[in-house]
Amino acid sequence: MELRHLRYFVAVAEHLSFGRAAARLHISQPPLSRQVRALEDELGAALFVRTKRSVALTPAGAALLPEARRLLREADALKDGARHIAAGEIGTLALGFIAVAAYNVLPALAPEFRRRHPGVKLALQESTTDVLLTALKQGQIDVGLVLPPVDETGLRYAPLVHDTLIAALPAGWREGRGGAIPLMSLAEEPFILFPRKVGSGLYDLIVSFCRRAGFSPRIEQEAIQMQTIVSLVAARMGVALVPAALRNMRRAGVLYRPLAERSPIVEIGLAWRAADRAPAVQAFVAVAQSLARAPIKRMAA
Repeated sequence: MELRHLRYFVAVAEHLSFGRAAARLHISQPPLSRQVRALEDELGAALFVRTKRSVALTPAGAALLPEARRLLREADALKDGARHIAAGEIGTLALGFIAVAAYNVLPALAPEFRRRHPGVKLALQESTTDVLLTALKQGQIDVGLVLPPVDETGLRYAPLVHDTLIAALPAGWREGRGGAIPLMSLAEEPFILFPRKVGSGLYDLIVSFCRRAGFSPRIEQEAIQMQTIVSLVAARMGVALVPAALRNMRRAGVLYRPLAERSPIVEIGLAWRAADRAPAVQAFVAVAQSLARAPIKRMAA
């Protein structure tokens, strides 16, 4: 049995005329009659009572009609769904992101993508850059908001936003009032930093920034997530240098201060598999890159 057999049956049942059904289907009447007869033979039941002057449904035909209509509707829906999937209009996109991205690029990017592609569901997964890059290579996520460098073979990377570093200090820190502080004023403080393997680019950036200021940071605590680093600062376990976007993460007991020195640039970008031609992935990359041309204040709005 093929879908065309059901379409032929439904057309005849709705018109109760082989001639009018053939005209609707744009075929001649003899092939239509043969196909309906073949369907009856396959089912082992007559679907129509035929006379020279009329066509009527048998009880079997009347019972089959609603089921045939349902199957045809589902087949049409499946075809439409496949077209929408091919166009990147429906489906699910697994998006991994680092914690910092939740405070700058993600609040603008996710709603804009949903606005342009409302049929695509975003499945969000927060982790660190090293874990996200591994998940990308293994196909566990489709795209990732990560810190550079992205040197893995088979992955592509596009920068999205640039930020600066600020100091996260315990509330009541000795220079807790006023404007920018010199980085050298933190030289004797214990630092809280993430392990280098989690994000070598940002780790090296922070350490080299301190060394240019005249000291090597004394790292006494390590934490994988930025939220944990800020919480440890609030617990007076040390100080930290964090991307300025973290100011949007309100945390009691933490004071954010700009630095007197010109900060190096912290970059966040989008990584995806170079060979991935999935329409939803390509659509997400296009939306992200279109927003990347806007200034960071717009991205963080």
